[in-house]
Amino acid sequence: MNQYSLADVMTDKGNFTVPKLSESNMGFGVLGVFLGLLLEVSTHGPHGVPRTSWRHQDLDLMEFSEPGIFNYSTLLLSEERDALYVGAREAIFELSKKNVTVRNKKVQWPVTEISMNMCTLKGKSKERECLNYIRVLQAVDDTRLYVCGTHAFQPQCDYLYFGNFSLHGKPEDGRGKCSFDPSQSFTTVMADGVLYSGTAYNFLGSEPIISRYSPTQSLLRTEYSTSWLNEPSFVFADVIREGENGADGEDDKIYFFFTEVSVEYEFFGKLFIPRVARVCKGDLGGQRTLQKKWTSFLKAKLVCSMPELNFVFNVVHDVFILKGTDRKDTVIYGVFTSQWGNVGLSAVCAYEIKDVEDVFSKGKYMQKATVEQSHTKWVRYNGITPTPRPGACINNQMRLQNINNSLHLPDKTLQFVKDHPLLEDPILPIHNRPRLITKDVNYTQIVVERVQALDKITYDVIFTGTDKGVLHKSVLVEDEVHIVEEIQLLKNAEPIKNLLLSSETQSLYAGSDVGVVQSPTAFCGRYSSCVDCILARDPYCAWHPTNATCVNIFDTASQTLRGLIQSLKGDANMCPAVSVLSQKDYKHVAVKLGSSAELPCLVHSNLAQVMWKSNDSVLTEASRFHLIAENGLLIYSVAPEDQGYYECWSVEWSPAAGKNFSRLLAGYTLTLDLPPRPPHQAGHVVTTALGGHEAATTGAAEGKVETERAALTSALAPPSFTAATVLPPSPPQTDASLTPPPSITVKLQPKVNLLPTNSKGPHPDSRDPSAEYLQHNNTAALLFLFLLFFLLFMAALVYNCYMQYLPAPCLRLRATLLGSHKSAHQPEYRACEAGLIETSAIEKINMAEQPTQNGSQTTQNLRALRDTGYETEPECGNGRVPSLSFGDESPSKEKPFDVDCGSQDIQYADADAEA
Repeated sequence: MNQYSLADVMTDKGNFTVPKLSESNMGFGVLGVFLGLLLEVSTHGPHGVPRTSWRHQDLDLMEFSEPGIFNYSTLLLSEERDALYVGAREAIFELSKKNVTVRNKKVQWPVTEISMNMCTLKGKSKERECLNYIRVLQAVDDTRLYVCGTHAFQPQCDYLYFGNFSLHGKPEDGRGKCSFDPSQSFTTVMADGVLYSGTAYNFLGSEPIISRYSPTQSLLRTEYSTSWLNEPSFVFADVIREGENGADGEDDKIYFFFTEVSVEYEFFGKLFIPRVARVCKGDLGGQRTLQKKWTSFLKAKLVCSMPELNFVFNVVHDVFILKGTDRKDTVIYGVFTSQWGNVGLSAVCAYEIKDVEDVFSKGKYMQKATVEQSHTKWVRYNGITPTPRPGACINNQMRLQNINNSLHLPDKTLQFVKDHPLLEDPILPIHNRPRLITKDVNYTQIVVERVQALDKITYDVIFTGTDKGVLHKSVLVEDEVHIVEEIQLLKNAEPIKNLLLSSETQSLYAGSDVGVVQSPTAFCGRYSSCVDCILARDPYCAWHPTNATCVNIFDTASQTLRGLIQSLKGDANMCPAVSVLSQKDYKHVAVKLGSSAELPCLVHSNLAQVMWKSNDSVLTEASRFHLIAENGLLIYSVAPEDQGYYECWSVEWSPAAGKNFSRLLAGYTLTLDLPPRPPHQAGHVVTTALGGHEAATTGAAEGKVETERAALTSALAPPSFTAATVLPPSPPQTDASLTPPPSITVKLQPKVNLLPTNSKGPHPDSRDPSAEYLQHNNTAALLFLFLLFFLLFMAALVYNCYMQYLPAPCLRLRATLLGSHKSAHQPEYRACEAGLIETSAIEKINMAEQPTQNGSQTTQNLRALRDTGYETEPECGNGRVPSLSFGDESPSKEKPFDVDCGSQDIQYADADAEA
């Protein structure tokens, strides 16, 4: 068995190449590779950003919920009956497909008291788990539905009739059709009145099965073996018809998509692998081998990876099969994440049905092999494959051999299927890479629709729901995915558990734990200008030049479509020209001197870059301007030189068009609201004029058409500015569940003095009094601060000197100021501090002040002060004034901590030797 790590590289055939590791170091080696890979992906991994973000409160969405009822997670759309059927907790609803707020019918399906008591005895919660969660809603025919519920961990199924919208009243055993646990994954699909399901067969959930239940056919299921299913998590199932024009006459096929624990790769923990399994609709089981078991069951691994980073998305969350008019046009879309959720990446991969069928019809098998008689590994089967091919559906070639159904298959073929259900060849995505990768987003649901734009080209529009209640809408243009917008469908950040799409009503239906939400597939009317409508690159939307509105092409009459403007490449040059507003139309903002001014500028595009101009100059970081989040420009402490015109420009790069589009979003004329002049200056008039060459700033709101696009320019290079470096701005939408846009960095330019200049020199009286006022105030403030700090310094100096915290010079000053009794001993203090007291001088002082009887002892002690050997002596220079009191042997009461340097013995390091 191959040893596997997430850093393994995909080969052309999708196999994993693994470095050779010893058994003892394999776990640590794989862990180290994985940690390094996490760092690489988190820092360099690609991610898509939605162009526009719509908050829940800004949209007119239709919602449905009823008090006391939760878990609206099972949805069934009936185009024929114009109804949406919703399975919730102990209730089933029929809602209007056009407006989900309209409830047509409702039926309750509660749990019986006996079932409730049995569930609680098994240790389950009476308030949450021991209820009836409706998990299966499938249309049997035109008159009834087949519904199943968990029913307090005893799953039951029944028929629901459309006429009176009531249950048949004869519940059936739901084991194998519906999950026991409401939180357990499962999937079902109804094909020609036969129910195919993938779920757990027992109470513990330890026996997973893929089964078929039919009123006319016997139960068919998978073998209970880890080789067939190993802890699977089912996400989706659907039937793909062969069609009447099939040349080989094969049967229709049912595909199951799930994630299971790998059996073919070694890892230090459980390693998940995304799978797709296939069974034939006409399978009847084997005659002797595999009786009442699938004879056509085969499974293969799905590959969704980033080849440039060697990163694999190994957990599939949802799958949608986009079926075309021709069977070969069928494409399978799936949303994937990594097993380790801290990576924060989600991917959308697409697979062609031809590639899937080639793996099942031509792929190599894998088999178990015993290594060293102790461990079982999975290796490629290189032997002879039995005929007919194991796992294949009955076709015309088999019928020529008198094999008309699975009961006629030879035992050798059936035994091979039983032992070799796993295929080695993987199913690779289109172009061997994901269609879409997003960062910090966890996709949970996906639906896809094909839309024909005005250029007669069909585009795949991908709708993905997240675990935060947000819907992403993306369009595939020339093998590149552009995220058009994100919509906050749910008020709270809750997972979207089901997502359906109706092409007839052009609506999306999202089910969650708290209710059902209906949303249109496009919000064309919210684009107020032609530039926004075109740069959105939405195949549903086009600009109507006559009405000056962005319209949905599917709501517009066919004769009007020719006059509409649409470009999926985002070429906004196709928009008609709009007159530029003059400077007199700009919004006037008057502020007081020294105050702050806020200039709003709302940008609705997450991909746009914001550029502020002041008087025709791009603002840089050298000025005092600061861009505040979401609002625009904030000017601190407005000065006279800040006056002028301010423009907020939006610059957006269109990769498909290869051009850069700029437009004016907002503009302002900033002036100072000066105080009245003193009477003695009334005769002097100062005028602040603006140069005629300076650019105008508009204050027009983005919602007005005539001000939305004041100027449209294009360049053939990526967005860059020589005078400024501008990063994408934060959009006005700031809900926590929406995608956080990149941070804004605006480099501002030094301000230009807007005061008029005289070519002959300034007049002595032409100075602005406000500037003189500011200068005078600043000088006075500086003088006041200087005096204040000087006084504080002197006070601190005096205090520290008094408290004896400063060195000897200050202490001498302190001793002088405190009194004359300190000056009497000043010579002794200095000599003691220097350690150079002479014996003769000290004797004279002692004889003059106080005679002593032990003079020989004192002379001996003082002579020792001249010794320069190793010694231990009392510290005199410690900030204390010494006091020589020879007459009193006790310490001084006035200064108990004063040190008498001349009355203490000196301890020598060689004292013992002299002794």
